[in-house]
Amino acid sequence: QVQLMESGGGSVQAGGSLRLSCTASEHHYSTNIMGWFRQVPGNEREAVAAISTTGGITSYSDPVKGRFTISHDNTKNTLYLQMNSLTPEDTDMYYCAAAMGDAWYLRFSRSFYSFWGEGTQVTVSS
Repeated sequence: QVQLMESGGGSVQAGGSLRLSCTASEHHYSTNIMGWFRQVPGNEREAVAAISTTGGITSYSDPVKGRFTISHDNTKNTLYLQMNSLTPEDTDMYYCAAAMGDAWYLRFSRSFYSFWGEGTQVTVSS
C-alpha cells in the first residue's frame, strides 16, 4: 500500500506562485504514472497534470498549460507541481495520485489511479 502525502499549499495573491510536493511512503514497482488533481467541494475532481515517472513524459489540462509544471524526483519518491501565474480560478484542494500500470491514455481518468493523498488547499486571492 503506497501512502501519499501532499504539502506546500497555502494562500497567495493572484500572479503568485506555489510549489506543491507529494511524498510517497515507498516506491511501488508498478506506479509508473502519477498525477495531480484538484477539486472544489460539490464539483468533480479534475485532472491537472500527469507524468510518467519512468519516461518523464508530462501532460497538462488546458486551464493550466503553460503555467504549471509537474516533475518527479525518483531518488526522493517525491512528486512536485510548480504553479505560476496563479489566478483565483486555481483555488481548490489539490490531490496527488499514483496509478498502477502504464496506460498513459488513462492519465486524466480518476478511476485509473489507485492511491491518493489527502489533499492540500490552495487559495488564490484577487
